[in-house]
Order: sequence, then structure tokens, then C-alpha cells
Amino acid sequence: MRKRRFFFQFMATIFVICLYLPILQADDHSPININTALAEELVQLKGIGPKKATAITEYRENHGPFTTPEDLMKVPGIGPKTFEANKDRITVDVE
Repeated sequence: MRKRRFFFQFMATIFVICLYLPILQADDHSPININTALAEELVQLKGIGPKKATAITEYRENHGPFTTPEDLMKVPGIGPKTFEANKDRITVDVE
């Protein structure tokens, strides 16, 4: 009985680790391409919530791709402080 209990506890632990492994592997400092990122990805940037993320995607759709990281400040609601906090994580690769 003890072995069976240990086995189930062990398997439950392995299951939880596998469930959260993608989250544990996520790199908080991986670059985000603001020309292709979805709103769900953009919210990973500092100071960017769902509304600003949507504003970025809408701006991109209406005005075309960003050509420089600094172009992000053209989006209403995104100023120099937000840009400075994220400039090392922003890329503008056109795919």
C-alpha cells in the first residue's frame, strides 16, 4: 500500500512539472517582434496591458510594419518611459 501511494504521489508530481514546464522555460527577456507579435505576446512587455497591446496591433494593421523599435512610441499611449523599459526586448524584423 505504501509503495502504491508513493507511486501516485510521484506520478502526480511529474504531471504537475510537465504541465508547468513551458512556463518554467519561458524566458522573460526573449525578444518580441512588434511587427508579428499577437496581443497575447505583447502583454509580456513592461507597461503593456491588453488595451495597449491591442492598440499596437491596430496601429500596425492601419499604418504598416514598424521600421525601427522607436516607432512603437507612435502608438497612442506608449511614451518614452514604456519604450525605454522595453527597448532591449523589441525587434522589428519583417517576415
